[in-house]
Amino acid sequence: MIQIQHTLLSDEIFEEQFICDLCKCKGQCCVEGESGAPLTQEEFQQIKGILPEIWNDLSLKAREVIDEQGIAYTDYDGELVTSLVNGKECVFTYFDADGVCKCTIDDAYREGRISIRKPVSCHLYPIRLTEYSNFTAVNYHRWSVCEPAVKRGRKEGIPLYRFLKEPLIRKFGEEWYNEVCEAARLVKKDE
Repeated sequence: MIQIQHTLLSDEIFEEQFICDLCKCKGQCCVEGESGAPLTQEEFQQIKGILPEIWNDLSLKAREVIDEQGIAYTDYDGELVTSLVNGKECVFTYFDADGVCKCTIDDAYREGRISIRKPVSCHLYPIRLTEYSNFTAVNYHRWSVCEPAVKRGRKEGIPLYRFLKEPLIRKFGEEWYNEVCEAARLVKKDE
């Protein structure tokens, strides 16, 4: 474990190599799992605010779920998470012509129709954060659906923290990320 500012990073953040390979995994991280994507209270409010802008992008079934239970619920861990269609895919997902699961929030952001991004928990995946009173744990969530990403990352030699540079900076800031890079250099030197 490496401590950087108010975070504690698992060694796997530096050691594992990873590049998402949507052609192979088809975005299963947005479909499979035990609950929806974790949301902060701020993200919940922001998504409620942009819902009219993306409403027509959502599937009919997703709209029905949102009408019935809202955009989010509290899961068995007590976390606020996005609502699910049929207990599987996030209500904000859709499938493209190739069967790849994609995000309506992310698409609308990239198209400039909304000013907020998809939830940071989605942007950071396969990194998962756990908040404690004195620090935030930054851990790699190893999952079989991401095996193609691990293979591609190893082939191209891209460590997880480099692949997730943009969302890590989004969450923790550029100064924090620069410290992560310095820690990675020091760890590499010691090997």
